[in-house]
Amino acid sequence: MIKKYIPFVGEESINELFILAEKVKNLRILHVNSTYEGGGVAEILSRLVPLMKELEIKTDWKVIKGDEKFFYFTKKLHNLLHLSLSIPIESEEVVHYLKTIYENLNRINTENYDIIFVHDPQPIGLVIKKQPGQKWIWRCHIDTSTPNPQAWDFLKNFINAYDACIFHMPEFVYQGIKIPTYIVPPSIDPLHPKNVELSKEEIRNILIKFGVNPEKPIITQVSRFDRLKDPFGVISAYKLVKKKYDCQLVLVGSFASDDPEGENVYKELLNLTADEKDIFILGLPPDSHKEINAFQRGSTVVVQKSLKEGFGLVVSEAMWKEKPVVGSNVGGIKRQIVHGVTGYLVNSVEGTAMRIKQLLANREFITIMGTYAKERVRHRFLIIRHLRDYLLLIHKIFNQSYKK
Repeated sequence: MIKKYIPFVGEESINELFILAEKVKNLRILHVNSTYEGGGVAEILSRLVPLMKELEIKTDWKVIKGDEKFFYFTKKLHNLLHLSLSIPIESEEVVHYLKTIYENLNRINTENYDIIFVHDPQPIGLVIKKQPGQKWIWRCHIDTSTPNPQAWDFLKNFINAYDACIFHMPEFVYQGIKIPTYIVPPSIDPLHPKNVELSKEEIRNILIKFGVNPEKPIITQVSRFDRLKDPFGVISAYKLVKKKYDCQLVLVGSFASDDPEGENVYKELLNLTADEKDIFILGLPPDSHKEINAFQRGSTVVVQKSLKEGFGLVVSEAMWKEKPVVGSNVGGIKRQIVHGVTGYLVNSVEGTAMRIKQLLANREFITIMGTYAKERVRHRFLIIRHLRDYLLLIHKIFNQSYKK
């Protein structure tokens, strides 16, 4: 399967992977996160782990379990790390978190691995079971550039027990980290069902299936139903565009088991747009890859108006499909979009509406920007580069001792 990526990245890049894999294939590697489906982390791991196995690297993927109380706290922690909100962390929340971590320590056997990648805050406490000779790496997928101090202090107690940590961008590396930090942007997989080519007929049929008119301009945002993705701001921007252009808005997403707030946001959006015939709020199953692919390919303009964003892989997904993206000037979005070249970076509802109108008025911009957008993703944000970065990091960390 790995050689199927040659048309996208070239044979030399694939040969490099086999050379690097040879150096680490005797190591046993474990990835741990909080869900097998829903969200970018699960999607990346679902593609990355099989590729590591194909390179004959002994790799497993396990998921922690928790009750609703546990995931409400970790979602709160997630929000506090994104935004410096004045919301205290209660002692009983910490106690329940630690209790859940200890329960998972009995269920997830980490002792048989040489390197353990722990993804995001939910399972970060598992490091208390670290064994001599093991290397533990914390992989942060969120924007921690301006965290709530109490939330960061809670996390920092665990982070410094790791051997290294990985962030998407240098700006996310906050104060107090005493271990080596690395920058590894995430990636999309061009062979994933969400990103493969679709025929015009397939795209058209899926749009019609959901009541969307393929003949009328379509503005789309794909994301979890999360307040930090600002779907309400997208609706406000769309209404400004609608005053001049007869167009449609599609907000499409799915739910994740580790995000208990999603259903409430989804219901609020449905109530808000109940009388809007050209606004579609679509909550799809996590495996609706072909449908999301079709909506991105069938869109005229793709939007990602996040208030905070770890990276926002949906931006690269749309760019890979040769779509200009109007995205907020935050987090990883500003690393993907080259303003005025592959899309536009915006800072407000009004700015979002202005750039969408600019694209609708100049269709040649859409074609030109789309071409540049796809090439940017090809060179920077495909999974082969991501896998190479991981293999280099594994080789370095396991073969080099650090002074704590």
